[in-house]
Amino acid sequence: MIFGHTDSGMQYAVRRGWSQVAYCALSIKCGTRSEGHFHNGIAHFAEHTVFKGTDKRSASAISSCLDKLGGELNAYTTKEEIVIHATVLKEDLKKAVSLLMDLAVFPSFPENEIETEKGVVIDEIKSYKDSPSEEIYDRFEELLFKGHPLSLPILGTAASVRKISSGELRAFVKEKFVPEMMALTIVADIEEKRMAEIVSRTAEKYFGRISGGAVPVAGCFQKQDVANPPFEIQVAKRNYQVNCIVGTTAPSLYDEEDRIATILLCNIVGGPASNSILNAVLREKHGWVYGVECNYTQYSDTGIVAISLGCDRDNMDKCFKAMDRELLRLQENCLSGRKLAAAKRQLLGQLAISSDNGEAQCLSMGKGLISYGKIMADSEVRDKIESVTADKINEMAGRLFCRSGLSKLVYL
Repeated sequence: MIFGHTDSGMQYAVRRGWSQVAYCALSIKCGTRSEGHFHNGIAHFAEHTVFKGTDKRSASAISSCLDKLGGELNAYTTKEEIVIHATVLKEDLKKAVSLLMDLAVFPSFPENEIETEKGVVIDEIKSYKDSPSEEIYDRFEELLFKGHPLSLPILGTAASVRKISSGELRAFVKEKFVPEMMALTIVADIEEKRMAEIVSRTAEKYFGRISGGAVPVAGCFQKQDVANPPFEIQVAKRNYQVNCIVGTTAPSLYDEEDRIATILLCNIVGGPASNSILNAVLREKHGWVYGVECNYTQYSDTGIVAISLGCDRDNMDKCFKAMDRELLRLQENCLSGRKLAAAKRQLLGQLAISSDNGEAQCLSMGKGLISYGKIMADSEVRDKIESVTADKINEMAGRLFCRSGLSKLVYL
């Protein structure tokens, strides 16, 4: 793998792949929490509307550019990043990289397209009302991070999206989409030096045309206090199924030792495998839920650990009691050496299988660059996981799952 900076300040990383398919992604350290004085939802709306035209390409030209090559073009927005990515045959890599740069550097935001896309995004916002298992996550974060930029919904609100103008989008992109905050990553079966040359020449081509004004943004988000008292709220939804989230704030991206231990702990508690503690008890043993998850989301200055489940109303209290019992057991008893070793092996296996996907690898590389300015080697990841002790797991369980510190949101 080769990684570094272009002359413009944009980070990049290229890694040799193993198939005829090439993956490339442009990651921008600018998400919902970066919106500041702009209308809420503008980061996500900008991600949608960069596809609606650039200085040299129309919306139809953009949509057909990779389609006619059999490729794919996509994007997503999180609280801390916008990512535009493409999948093509390796011989079409240069075209894909050029397209990604064109979308980010020279979007035109035509008025007629903007108004049309508002309807699409507002419909997306309304559709969440019909999916309580998804909407509850946004509401939980809004309550947990009240008073902090992380409380803002990624999609914005129907009212805020209606107020976004073409001029505001251009101002947002000019301020936020700067090379110092971008990372271009590629995974393809092409010589790495050749891919690095493609990145450098494309960056020079596009950033060389910028005529002044872009303001560099700091590499890390400014830390703000996220401490709010725990809450317990029930919301009447009149759904057949009860949806619930129990959680709390957690270590940030940069709390290295605690972060790694939390990843392992959450996989033990409610990871994707059927032998995770809550899956084994709530689903496999009692059949009270279809599924239960313990997710850990990491941000620059904090994080969130959230246990989510959906169940029949009659089983809700039984699920809560069983969950309390299992979480208390983790706090009071250290894992045996055998159980800890098995948990580590399982997590390492899951990570290895996930990283065997070229697209996932490309996106992970971008996340590493904009978060840390580097990409952690697989061996380093393994060493960090192997170094977690049973005492550390016990300590993190006490910090994260102490009942008095947990917040709960229930959609009844």
